Amino acid sequence: MPQVVLVHPEIPPNTGNIARTCAATQTPLHLIKPLGFELSDRYLKRAGLDYWPYVDLHVHDSWQVFETTARQQSGALIGFSTAGVTSYTAITYRPDDWLLFGKETAGLTPEMLAACDDTVRIPMAESGVRSLNLSASVAIGLFEALRQIRS
Repeated sequence: MPQVVLVHPEIPPNTGNIARTCAATQTPLHLIKPLGFELSDRYLKRAGLDYWPYVDLHVHDSWQVFETTARQQSGALIGFSTAGVTSYTAITYRPDDWLLFGKETAGLTPEMLAACDDTVRIPMAESGVRSLNLSASVAIGLFEALRQIRS
């Protein structure tokens, strides 16, 4: 099962919606500190509804701690970024991949992108639109990975 990784998420409802998607698909969710909210935030809880008991949640104290943990396991680090050259549909996903998404206001840093095995983008038809909402982007990327893995 691929794993969703949110690096320094800032907006509680986005993380709550992503947690609900992860619960529905039985996908582990990793949050990398610093977070822009407390895990007890009511908006985070509200967006995740009563599905939090079904979320396989992991919280990492820093990018370095996460990267060490991920590299001790198998799977590619796949960074989703507006700077990605390859479309998210043009790569082959494996069950042990890590799908990385950066914070809403800045995305993944150059250091994080350099650590990724692949960097992909979600193509935008309108050039004036830079990106989608984080929770929509996670759903798009995760469901493509699951489609490939399960077919």
